[in-house]
Amino acid sequence: MSSELLAPLDLAFWHLETADHPMHLGALARFDPGPGDPGDVLALLAERAAAIPRLRMRVRDVLLPVGGAAWSVDTSFDVHRHVRHLRHEPHAPVDPPARPAPHGRPADGGGDDGFTAWATRLAGELMERPLERGLPPWEMYLLTGEPGGPFAVLVKLHHALADGMRAVAIGAGIFDEIAGARPARRHRPHPVPPRSWLPGPLNVADAARGRIEELGRALGVGASVVRASRLDPRGAPSLTAGSSGTRRLATVDLDLEEVRRVRRVTGGTANDVLLAVVAGGLRQWMLDRGEPLPADDPRALVPVSRRRPGGAPGPGNTFSAYLLDLPLSDPDPLGRLGAVRRRMDRNKAAGPGRGAGAVALLADQLPPLAHRFGAPLAQGAARMLFDVLVTNVPLPRSRLSLGGSPLRALHPMAPLARGQALAVAMSPYDGRVHVGLVADGKAVPDADRLAAAMAGELADLVKLTDQPD
Repeated sequence: MSSELLAPLDLAFWHLETADHPMHLGALARFDPGPGDPGDVLALLAERAAAIPRLRMRVRDVLLPVGGAAWSVDTSFDVHRHVRHLRHEPHAPVDPPARPAPHGRPADGGGDDGFTAWATRLAGELMERPLERGLPPWEMYLLTGEPGGPFAVLVKLHHALADGMRAVAIGAGIFDEIAGARPARRHRPHPVPPRSWLPGPLNVADAARGRIEELGRALGVGASVVRASRLDPRGAPSLTAGSSGTRRLATVDLDLEEVRRVRRVTGGTANDVLLAVVAGGLRQWMLDRGEPLPADDPRALVPVSRRRPGGAPGPGNTFSAYLLDLPLSDPDPLGRLGAVRRRMDRNKAAGPGRGAGAVALLADQLPPLAHRFGAPLAQGAARMLFDVLVTNVPLPRSRLSLGGSPLRALHPMAPLARGQALAVAMSPYDGRVHVGLVADGKAVPDADRLAAAMAGELADLVKLTDQPD
């Protein structure tokens, strides 16, 4: 893995990033107390991160193709530039330093509840900061509190490095169960037979035919995106407020069995139920704020993996997305769930190549130079396509631990595009659905109230579908 060109979609994410809109994914993993002290956990975290080959790669520009970039091994890689320790101490300054030292100590509050609140707020603040582009684009923070108490790990991975499923595959390498199963021998690629740099007539014909087919697909996807775009994207003020560059994280854990009980009664999928929970939570949150419901239902972009089930994760981003109008206008929870199910069924029947969600497929067809110079235009286009990102990121089904400390919860975090004030990411694990809401800190300062409203929406659905034995 000495050098590898960035795929078109990865290149798009790399160039879409600005100081106010960093394009990294994240996850806040919380662990129960374990046998190791913070120094041991930090050393273990650094050791395991350094053993993941993908985390040693950085992005560099290339001459060809024009405007392209490639992944290459960072020959001066130092894992301690990426793995840091922040300690929770009562009465310490609330705000972390601009570039925390490996043992910086921002904090406030006290006790386990105080530690959880501090870790959640700090994770939101750390998600504001773009990753350093001259280094492999990732960071990990060990967040600790009282000796012998719970701790947390914040992981940040640039979206150019991975989509949600690939990020899980990379990040899972820090856990005891995954690290212990890692093969000891190094992978040796099969030798590639030499070939002439001068293509034959058949090669030229095949390349030309392939390029014409790609152009046809690009035109079809592009036309679909244009048809689904909104020329007058008015929506809820809280979801369309100007970007401040600040981030706030809120979390909520939903009972997975309750989600499945609702699904068994109403039909559809568990993801349909979760999307309806998001819709109902948004509706109640807006009403509680005294904010009028939008005249048009807000649009959610729902990413869909294009990886084959059971296949290897592979490098980079491989996804499209569906576009879903969240039925906030319907006052009935079951009515909202029914509307979500019908709309998602129509999306699936049409396939991921239709609608504005297919913009990821369109990015695959554009040349590198278009991504480099078209990024400013694309940054402002998100508001024309959708209002909120809602993604479901599956985790390994087995119980996980770090240094013998069991994983209690893992809340995923998605990036905010320009013009977006909220992104919702969900991960089922160990009987719970762990939800991470990343919000613009000024547009949505009360993201915790939205999280509570989502929990209330699931409770309402359970009551309405509860069947006597």
